[in-house]
Amino acid sequence: MRIREGHLDEFRAAIGEAVEFVREHGPQLMVEVFIDADAMLAHSFQLYADDESVLKHWELSDPYIREVMEHCSVERFEVFGRPGEQVLAGLRTPDGESFATTITPRLTGFTRMASSR
Repeated sequence: MRIREGHLDEFRAAIGEAVEFVREHGPQLMVEVFIDADAMLAHSFQLYADDESVLKHWELSDPYIREVMEHCSVERFEVFGRPGEQVLAGLRTPDGESFATTITPRLTGFTRMASSR
């Protein structure tokens, strides 16, 4: 995400609120946000179990996503896996244009998640 000039503090606050909401209510297995304040860039990494989880996240988080988007623009999406048609459709702007998106199908691997105690 490209953070708008003069919106760094507002972006930090909005993304913080969004992540806290998702921590409590979202279906993601993992969310991590990294920021390069000098370059005014932020990177959000999210891990989902399936397409239904992505769609549920969009449904639940829409007000938070809209608030974040007041302070940035999406430069590109990098999707790893094989998203379904509904998820692909959701990667379009409200005008129907596609965000710059790369999709890389999964070959093999595994995930280990640390247990919460």
